[in-house]
Amino acid sequence: MLSVIHSGALVGVESVPVTIEVNVGGYGELRYYIVGLPDTAVKESMDRVISAIHNSGLSTPSTKTTINLAPGDLRKEGAHYDLPIALGLLAATGQLQQTHLEEYLVAGELSLSGATRPVRGGVALALQARRQGRKGVILPPESAEEAALVEGVAVLPVNTLHAALRFLNGEQEIAPLAPQDSAFRRPPPPEVSLDFAEVKGQHSLRRAVEIAVAGGHNLLMIGPPGSGKSMVARRIPTILPEPTLDEFLEILGIQSAAGVTHTPENRRYQRPFRAPHHTISDIGLIGGGTIPGPGEISLAHHGVLFLDELPEFKRSALEVMRQPLEDGSVTISRANGKITLPSQFMLVAAMNPTPCGHTGAKCRCTPQQIQRYRARISGPLLDRIDIHIEAPELSIEELRTAQPGESSHAMRQRINAARQCQHRRYATHAARQATNACMTPRHIRAHCTLTPAQGTLLQRAMERLELSARAYDRILKVSRTIADLDASETIQDRHLLEAIQYRALDRNLFQGNPCQPAS
Repeated sequence: MLSVIHSGALVGVESVPVTIEVNVGGYGELRYYIVGLPDTAVKESMDRVISAIHNSGLSTPSTKTTINLAPGDLRKEGAHYDLPIALGLLAATGQLQQTHLEEYLVAGELSLSGATRPVRGGVALALQARRQGRKGVILPPESAEEAALVEGVAVLPVNTLHAALRFLNGEQEIAPLAPQDSAFRRPPPPEVSLDFAEVKGQHSLRRAVEIAVAGGHNLLMIGPPGSGKSMVARRIPTILPEPTLDEFLEILGIQSAAGVTHTPENRRYQRPFRAPHHTISDIGLIGGGTIPGPGEISLAHHGVLFLDELPEFKRSALEVMRQPLEDGSVTISRANGKITLPSQFMLVAAMNPTPCGHTGAKCRCTPQQIQRYRARISGPLLDRIDIHIEAPELSIEELRTAQPGESSHAMRQRINAARQCQHRRYATHAARQATNACMTPRHIRAHCTLTPAQGTLLQRAMERLELSARAYDRILKVSRTIADLDASETIQDRHLLEAIQYRALDRNLFQGNPCQPAS
């Protein structure tokens, strides 16, 4: 007897259709054959499936059984085929009615007892079911909570193989999860969170961070050890605006495909904040592997990627970020095909001005050592960082007497107002066009108009600082964000001057005398 179950396979962060065909009753002794390019985890599934069926009080086939995972030229990997294979065996042996099998996509790992375990890609499977016009998806509860955020699809959580069998046989009803039932929609537990009020002094740095977050601009902080660079960066999540539902579905889809959402601390409705160590490999940062998957830049999609001690990262790892920083996506090519992963993130980086961390009289490095240290960061990468800001070292007196800074709540209110202005401005544009940092040249001409006097001012600054054409556009984008924070319809002189000064530091530091402090 033949049965057909529908599921999906993750390709990058998207799910593509996979059909599980089970044929029971072939000639020969009892033996199970799995065909269709299965990997080791899929081949091992039969041991889990047979044990789960027996421990659920059900019977297994007694004759030769062939299981085909179609299409045959797509490699199948992972344990999420356990549940559909088990249901296919039960349908092929007459223990499960096949009436409703066409209506649902099924995925889930099985324990030996028959209980279900979470799988990667719950969101992608729900989106696939919606594209195919199916009624819904059947998933383990943890994966179902992710998929529940996809509208227009019934998401059914099943704890055991037996529960899935009873539902498909019409013996037991399972209430679909509503979006508000998802753990990602529940408020996070009360906790003591970080706050910008804990940052003393560093008013210029705080201002630069506020502008960067308001417009989604890349930011580089340069200062000696202990000046508060990492402290400030760790508090950026407290001022990030809440993602829209469409943005969060993209975030969740990537994190679900990477298996990040299996831990409770990652099951929250928030933008991602990723801070990889400087020993990370190129593949770990950009994505890829034998079976291409998302890297850190994709896991930071619609959020923040923080690179502390920027010059300590491998040069090759930094250079592969150049194209994703421009395009908001990364294409990974392999012998068996290529995938495109979203990677629209805000880059926040921190570094010391010299190898010893100090400048001026405190510095004990030779000019050659300083030059080699700073040369680890290429000019093209610096051009793609909109804002460069110095984090000066605070004296003991300043640390002892400085008043608490402005709270994250107050900063976030201003940032939300600026983001709402941008959302209204770009409401008719593509989904990626949501912040000033994503403006195209056409949008820059439309929304960053300068007076003749401002144009002359910017031209002189460009010539004096020897900035590139890319830096010209980025100055205009930052100017537009500063104007949005001031609730100004037009870019004023003060907005343009402030944006220009955020491009001056890197030229003074990276092209000037390495023995002199940045100014």
